[in-house]
Amino acid sequence: MSKIDVEIIGASGYTGGELMRLLSRHNNVNIKYVTSRKNEGEYVSELHPNLETLDLKFSNPDPKDIDADLVFSALPHGASMKLVPEYLNNGSRVIDLSGDFRFKDIETYEKWYHKEHLHPELDAVFGSPEINRELIKDADLIANPGCFVTGAILSSLPIVENELVDRIILDSKSGVSGAGVNPSATTHYPTCTDNVKPYSISNHRHTPEIREQLNNFGSGNVKISFTPHLVPVIRGIITTNHSFLLKDDVTAEDVYSLYSEYYKDEPFVQVLKDNKVPLLASVRGSNNCQIGGISLDDMDHLVIVSAIDNLVKGASGQAIQNMNIMFGFDETEGLKEVGLYP
Repeated sequence: MSKIDVEIIGASGYTGGELMRLLSRHNNVNIKYVTSRKNEGEYVSELHPNLETLDLKFSNPDPKDIDADLVFSALPHGASMKLVPEYLNNGSRVIDLSGDFRFKDIETYEKWYHKEHLHPELDAVFGSPEINRELIKDADLIANPGCFVTGAILSSLPIVENELVDRIILDSKSGVSGAGVNPSATTHYPTCTDNVKPYSISNHRHTPEIREQLNNFGSGNVKISFTPHLVPVIRGIITTNHSFLLKDDVTAEDVYSLYSEYYKDEPFVQVLKDNKVPLLASVRGSNNCQIGGISLDDMDHLVIVSAIDNLVKGASGQAIQNMNIMFGFDETEGLKEVGLYP
């Protein structure tokens, strides 16, 4: 199969670096452009020292001069929607890693992101392969899901679709890389080390994204509450999913069997043998989502735990998984790494 040419816009950040790391070993991809206005002319290894062997420099071409089969847009929210239409008009297909095209309801985007949407006419497919694999195949614009959203949805989907619960409380803990490459007071080493910081405790902008997607399944009215925490690790998101079963005769073993059956054909969702509890270290560097720890307490309170690498399955790896589906490649191509435990 011939190779496709890809461009990575905004390649100076962590997700751009992960895209280059993973795509550099992809048998069907030629990385044609990696862009950064600030770092134009520099070798990518100046910012991504793990990519020393890649003979790539940052460039800053005019969007109208780009000739690529696929564009990965790793720009911040708000910046991406300004450029995506130009790439589509040039004939490129686009995978956008920002939040700009994730919502069908544009008013929801504008409310939670506090920005006017410049191109509400563009129709994107939400890039969760476990939900939209068939739609992804023919899409020209993919909205790659948020990192928290991926772990939350995958931990919830079977019980929502089968109408076993009507309320879910999601408690997620993320590594510091989820805040991006630019340092801040929150991610300053003395602030985040030896500390756990809840933030946006009742109004995180990933909450409506989780709600919109999960309410496409089951009864369509499951109540979702989500609280993120920053923890002193580099990579990973671990999500503990709490809910109350609507039926008295459902056991933890029943739910475990449901998840095992539901995800049995998914290449990157692993329902752990013997229902072990997932570990961040087990998925680090991989595109896997591990699910386990499925249990009930004496009040019929259901607990499910998921773990992903926020930069891979939560961002760049999932983007490449979407690319593989779009272009008819093996879905696992370039993504066969196992976790880097310990």
